Amino acid sequence: MLHYQSYRYPNTILENKKEIIQVIGEGKVSVQPDHAKVTLGASTESKTLKLAQEENAELITKIKRALNQMGIKDKQIKTVDYSIFPQYDFVDGKQEFRTYKVDHLLEISIFQIEMSGKVVDEAVKNGANIVSNVKFEISNYDQYYKEALSLAVVNAIEKAETIARTLKVHLVKTPILITENPKQPSGPIPFETTAFVKGAATTPIQPGSTDIMSTITADFEYH
Repeated sequence: MLHYQSYRYPNTILENKKEIIQVIGEGKVSVQPDHAKVTLGASTESKTLKLAQEENAELITKIKRALNQMGIKDKQIKTVDYSIFPQYDFVDGKQEFRTYKVDHLLEISIFQIEMSGKVVDEAVKNGANIVSNVKFEISNYDQYYKEALSLAVVNAIEKAETIARTLKVHLVKTPILITENPKQPSGPIPFETTAFVKGAATTPIQPGSTDIMSTITADFEYH
């Protein structure tokens, strides 16, 4: 009979537990938007779908022509919605057909923000009866986000130094781990639209500035 003898080998790997300070770093860059996108269009109603579509097409053509004359190129104008809705009335609890409603929405890209109000006014003057959204955007968002990210790292180091100084410990200033927290989507900056009146003074549209934020979580070793 064979006998096997087991041996236990001593653990030769010693784990050195690291003392860690974990902080959240924050960075912010304020940026002025450099272009605007305006969503507007025409809504028409008629007893027949064909007539509602024809009237709508005439208005959209007129709006586009007016915008072209302002220097807005065709490539800056695109359809973002085209909808057809049957309209009904309820009479004595019964649904009765009234008209067909056709909505056609355009998104206009404006690279001279100061023209935004004039674009809205000109479109309304030429038949636009829907102004649903004005938003401002930043072309080089990633560039500004990287600046905010850099500031977040600096902020994390400063926080870690403050904590280490308070605890009277030595801080290793190079973090052993940096985790970039999920960034906010680079969405547009909305402008609250109100009623636009034909013949009124130029609609005042002012974008202001927006803050691009970045946050990180950083681990620093100390001893």
